[in-house]
Amino acid sequence: MLRQDLPDWLVRPATRSDLDALDALARQTGGGFTNLPPNREALERRLERSVEAFAREDDEPSDDPYLLVLEHRPTGRVLGTAAIFAAVGQVWPFYSYKVTTIALVSRELGRTFRTRVLHLVNDFDGATEVGGLFLAADARSGGLGRLLARARYLFIARHRRRFADRTLAELRGVIRADGSSPFWDGLARRFFGMDFVEADRFNSLHGTQFIADLMPKYPVYEALLPESAAAVIGVEHPDGTAARHLLEWEGFAFNAYIDIFDGGPTLDTPTDRIRTVAEARPAVVGGSGEGPLRLIAAGRGAAFRVVAAPASSAGEVIHPAPAAGIAPGTEVLHVLF
Repeated sequence: MLRQDLPDWLVRPATRSDLDALDALARQTGGGFTNLPPNREALERRLERSVEAFAREDDEPSDDPYLLVLEHRPTGRVLGTAAIFAAVGQVWPFYSYKVTTIALVSRELGRTFRTRVLHLVNDFDGATEVGGLFLAADARSGGLGRLLARARYLFIARHRRRFADRTLAELRGVIRADGSSPFWDGLARRFFGMDFVEADRFNSLHGTQFIADLMPKYPVYEALLPESAAAVIGVEHPDGTAARHLLEWEGFAFNAYIDIFDGGPTLDTPTDRIRTVAEARPAVVGGSGEGPLRLIAAGRGAAFRVVAAPASSAGEVIHPAPAAGIAPGTEVLHVLF
């Protein structure tokens, strides 16, 4: 059921004044959110890069990161965040495991043995990534997650030239209550000499070069992994099931790529086939009106805003409810909620 106050919320670019709110959200994640590290200095650096990215006036492709926040307009409280990375793997290689299956056959023994095999790849280098979606506990209902997630795609649609032709999303893998990862413990820990929390923190602060230095380069047979690690290959954290459903609704699919840290699934799709991107329509705001609930995106760059409000649409003119707070004559993109 959608919240009655949904029009009171908006998604906008994060600003420097949001650092305290982002820091508070990062400390609620429970670990495993590389894109939202619980480290104030790291967050400040990411926030600064995002502010610079939103301030750009050109639409040339780059590796810019964009941080968005969910704000309750009446109070100014920030209770959610999400990110877009225009092109991953440009400074540090972007690593994934590609999962394949092989069959080994012995006629003498009359035995066929099949196992999944993990291959370390950089297949997503240059792709756009959406990630870092996180909401405070009291904002995880009533359509706020959908508003925040889909706002990313409206930003991509409104600034299409800045982004790649392929978009991916990594879902957090299975994490134990103590913050450890069965996948990491069963495979990578013996090579790196650090637990999952340490590795996740190091990655968020220093990039992925240490992975290239120490991660085994040869294929890894699932049959050689502990059962606890094998069981979570391609499995998302229970808290990520709703996010996976929303990604699949947008057109993302699991194509046998997993995260090298926690084994969580990576979903991807051609950018122009993302449902929100494909269905978004340009319009000019006319007078006020009523109608079905729509996502309405106005502004570009640092002035970008997305609200969810009732609105009627007639050709290239849209008539939103007054609660949308968008002035007549404003050029917008809109899509049914």
